[in-house]
Amino acid sequence: MSKIQIIPLGGVRESGKNLYAVEVNQSIFVLDCGLVYPEGEMLGIDYVIPDFSYLEENKERIVGIFLTHGHADAVGALPYLLEVVDAPVFGTEFTIAIASITAKAKGLGDRLENFFKIDEKMEIEFEDAQVTFFKTTHSIPDSVGIVIHTDEGQIVYTGDFRFDAGATPLYQTEFGRLTDIGEAGVLALLSDSANAESSFENVSDLRVLDEIVETFSNADGRVIVACIGSNISRIQQVMDAAYHTNRKIFFSGTELYDIVDTALKMDKIKIPSRRILGQIKQLNTTPDEEVVILETGDVGEPLKAVEAMCRGQHRQVKIKEGDLVYIASTPSLAFETTMARIKDQVYRCGATVQEITDHISTSGHASQTDLKLMLNFLRPKYLIPVNGEYRMQNAHAVLARQLGYKDEQLLLPALGDVIELHQGVLQITKQVEAGDVLVDGIGVGDIGSVVLRDRRILSEEGIFIVVATISRRLGRVLVGPQITSRGFIYVKENIEILQTCSTMTLDTLDKHLASDNFDWNELKQDIRDQIGRYLYQETKRRPVVLPIIMEASSYQMPNE
Repeated sequence: MSKIQIIPLGGVRESGKNLYAVEVNQSIFVLDCGLVYPEGEMLGIDYVIPDFSYLEENKERIVGIFLTHGHADAVGALPYLLEVVDAPVFGTEFTIAIASITAKAKGLGDRLENFFKIDEKMEIEFEDAQVTFFKTTHSIPDSVGIVIHTDEGQIVYTGDFRFDAGATPLYQTEFGRLTDIGEAGVLALLSDSANAESSFENVSDLRVLDEIVETFSNADGRVIVACIGSNISRIQQVMDAAYHTNRKIFFSGTELYDIVDTALKMDKIKIPSRRILGQIKQLNTTPDEEVVILETGDVGEPLKAVEAMCRGQHRQVKIKEGDLVYIASTPSLAFETTMARIKDQVYRCGATVQEITDHISTSGHASQTDLKLMLNFLRPKYLIPVNGEYRMQNAHAVLARQLGYKDEQLLLPALGDVIELHQGVLQITKQVEAGDVLVDGIGVGDIGSVVLRDRRILSEEGIFIVVATISRRLGRVLVGPQITSRGFIYVKENIEILQTCSTMTLDTLDKHLASDNFDWNELKQDIRDQIGRYLYQETKRRPVVLPIIMEASSYQMPNE
């Protein structure tokens, strides 16, 4: 009997940051390695990645890292894992190309020789298990699900998926393969839950194309399309729609987003004609009704570019009266406020805004019907909803109960929970270290809750700086205090507050200089407390109070 453990180190009770460790005897199979982009309150943070502590502690047992697709929620954190773990990486041709881009960006180009391309027909034999793959439908080509074959049954990870009978060959699901997997016996299914709450069915990609064509046809002026660069299928639909409506495409920016550029080079995107406007001069001389401007980027970048176009700060394009701004990707909830602000700015420019979701429901993730269909195909003994916040995981479990699954067959783990097979039963038995690691510039994990709290206070309440120079030998204040405020109050209109704070600082300094038990930390804390209380009493605000107290190494009394 094989020893089996399934450990979600990311991707549960949260959307994105997928990372799942499957242990079969002494072998660890790592499924995906993604990141998430920070929410608004994480000021200055670039990315949030999983905590790799457990994998680093057991790195000698990792036999491979297996990737389902090329989105950041599946491959974005891979370079950070490769810095602490040396293991082979497996993915489809396009996924490996995207993973290679992220690795090179982190200076890990020498590790690419350990990246291996797979396809849906490949079988990889390891000492403790066999790994196979099956094609899935998602918004990026070459997406696959992963199957780990063990003596106790198969463990299946869907990755991000949906079903679409009208998908093009590049995006089609292998329905026959799903049937075969189900008939062979599935112990556990780790299934995408990101869209489990929605009661709306996804429309076919054919209907999406018709919607975009209709939008372009009804637009009297230019159409400016904002689309996430990793949504390759949507970009293809925009190009096809431009061709069908006799519009020329202008790629905004000097270069395409890396993923789009790679897709073009690998023929994963097909430009249906050579009607490309390569220079800004061509754009300006082409009739507005014949133009589509495609703005791509990562997450919120297309929206930020549209905002720059509204303000006249974009290098190439300025939104003008008669333009239609078409949001061709579904913005996340974190960008709702940004979206509302940008819409207002677009209308101020005399243009209009339309979202693709205004008339149709479309998502790269499985609908409720899709999730039920996947369960019926695979008939797993246990369902583990993943890639979703807890309410999404719970909604997925509700769907499974409708199909006859019992509560003991539904496992909704938290990060770090160890799901272990014991006497034929899967159950949560213990926990390992897991959580979020914040990436800020070149710093990884050196930003904690205290720093984030200070950043938030600085952004909301401002800073109040008190500077003074003292001499403990002479027992007196030599210079200052000088007071500076940023983001707190308008100094010229609050002279009395500054004068009072200056007097309070002098009194506090004199008191501590006269003490036999002088302590720097106590001095600074005393200044923070007294000034903080006074400022709150006068303004009902709590700025960061920063006392900078210096000691003169030598001081000569001036001549009287």
